[in-house]
Amino acid sequence: FTLGKFGGHCGRPLFAGDSLPLLKTTTCPNTNLPKEHLPSIGQKWTIRVLLGPHTAPEFFTLEDVETILKTSWKVHFNSDRTGVRLIGPQPKWAREDGGEAGLHPSNIHDNAYAIGAMDFTGDQPVLLGPDGPSLGGFVCPITIIKADLWKMGQLRSDDEIIFEPVSYQTSLDISKQHEAFIETLKAAPEPKTYQALSITSPILYESEQSPKLIIRQSGDRAILCEFGALELDFDLRIHVHFFMQALKSLYATDLLECTPGIRSIQIQFNAALVCREDMIERVKEIHTQVITQTPSSFDSRIIHLPLAWDDPSTQLAIDKYVNSVRPDAPWCCPNNIEFIRRINGLKSVQDVKNIVYDANYLVMGLGDVYLGAPVAVPIDPRHRLVTTKYNPARTWTPENAVGIGGTYLCIYGMEGPGGYQFVGRTLPVWNRFKKTPAFPEPYLLRFFDQISFFEVSPDQLLEYREAFIHGEYNIKIEKTKFDVQDYHNFIDKNSDSCVAFKKHQSDSFQAEKQRWIDQGVFSFDPSTVMTSEEDTIIPPEATPITSPVSGAVWKVISEEQSQVKEDDQVIILESMKMEMEVKAPCDGKIEKIFIKPGQTVQAGQHLGYVL
Repeated sequence: FTLGKFGGHCGRPLFAGDSLPLLKTTTCPNTNLPKEHLPSIGQKWTIRVLLGPHTAPEFFTLEDVETILKTSWKVHFNSDRTGVRLIGPQPKWAREDGGEAGLHPSNIHDNAYAIGAMDFTGDQPVLLGPDGPSLGGFVCPITIIKADLWKMGQLRSDDEIIFEPVSYQTSLDISKQHEAFIETLKAAPEPKTYQALSITSPILYESEQSPKLIIRQSGDRAILCEFGALELDFDLRIHVHFFMQALKSLYATDLLECTPGIRSIQIQFNAALVCREDMIERVKEIHTQVITQTPSSFDSRIIHLPLAWDDPSTQLAIDKYVNSVRPDAPWCCPNNIEFIRRINGLKSVQDVKNIVYDANYLVMGLGDVYLGAPVAVPIDPRHRLVTTKYNPARTWTPENAVGIGGTYLCIYGMEGPGGYQFVGRTLPVWNRFKKTPAFPEPYLLRFFDQISFFEVSPDQLLEYREAFIHGEYNIKIEKTKFDVQDYHNFIDKNSDSCVAFKKHQSDSFQAEKQRWIDQGVFSFDPSTVMTSEEDTIIPPEATPITSPVSGAVWKVISEEQSQVKEDDQVIILESMKMEMEVKAPCDGKIEKIFIKPGQTVQAGQHLGYVL
């Protein structure tokens, strides 16, 4: 996991000069494969999938799902191990918005993701890879079966993909045959003939008791269990927590991983030890038992963290997004914080700031994106600012940026993609290699901690960040209890003002949504991104400046008529979620630049020339 800097070879890619020990063996197995057993590596792919966890008619229309399965999707140049972005048609969607989870209909209350899920981050889908987020707030209509996950590692920019739905049993049969083939190198790698699946519901079970339980198919290695209505409810999150504890205490050996969301939990089970049907029966049984358990209180801590308001690093991320992903993003006009003011109907940006610093945020989930990143909600409903998430998601977010998406606040554990609206930046929440008073474990925060911010300048924050990671800056941590009944008493006592706040916020939310619809920016079509029209007229005596990869232009460093030396930086592209330098091919004067920031270019395209 290179972004998180662990696993593999010292948590990084291989470099020239690395030494890799080989396993000593007394026998050398025959590893020569007949040509007919070698996989076909081309530019057109058929990838088999299971439906779910989120399809029609709740989130997508039936037509949307049919379109997803019939479309030949194109691989976007901004793809890597975190996710493969796809270019194709926009969904029509089965609902108008995501409510408390965000303005766009793709937004849901955060839940765990399966590797290989097609995650609609707004109107653009992303296939989540092995380095993808473990938790997030977007719907996923299909998930790649285990036996076909290897194909994600072979996808390149401009490759085409067709998704073929299969049944759960077929996916198991295919996996067994592939495993047998790998073990013996004799069995045919292709499965037996099977019937492609028609569109069916991914819901495996639905109860009538309260809170309602829905079990969804989430690939062929997990189930997603959802509780109650599609709304933010502290009691539901507490129910999920005690459900997870009971499940782990009874069936730990059968579980690979349990990841709780806001009103859900994803259960990865060991299929060699327990079948899916048995796991569903266990979930139903534990759910019934936990309903009768109502904890009066639980341990909590108040973590006081410095927050640099509207930090320069977050401004840079916004600038990069506007220039290389989506120039017309309405939440970036003029900036994220002004957008938060508008959509919540607040009088001033100072009101946004006051709410952020006054709030106590209860940590509801961890790993929201990566590395112990919290998804947290203000305890006081009058502090719950509502936003939408970026559509499409950012390709770069600074480490420990603080953002709000839907009703939730997140502290990003590391650099990477993201979609929450920025308010500032804080201290690291992950510290893998240093054991300090704040980090007895690599992660700073725990479930049901409370986060409280105080203001510092960006320069102060940089000093604190460097000192904190080495244990030379201490933060205030208060041990406390979260009393469930006291919380409900507080809500009852302030119900009138909470309802009034919510009503005003909802009106402003709808007004902002209508404004986007009127301006034609509510949805996003990746095919409308500016492309450059290459000027092919290059004088014979000139040396062209050529793009090494397909990507988007982020910055033009050297303008026309400027003098450059060979290998001077001329242009910065964004591709594969990285910055790519385009250098001067020789000494001379840049006579012509053909491109502008925000435009997309192709590998080998002439971006200008030097005389």
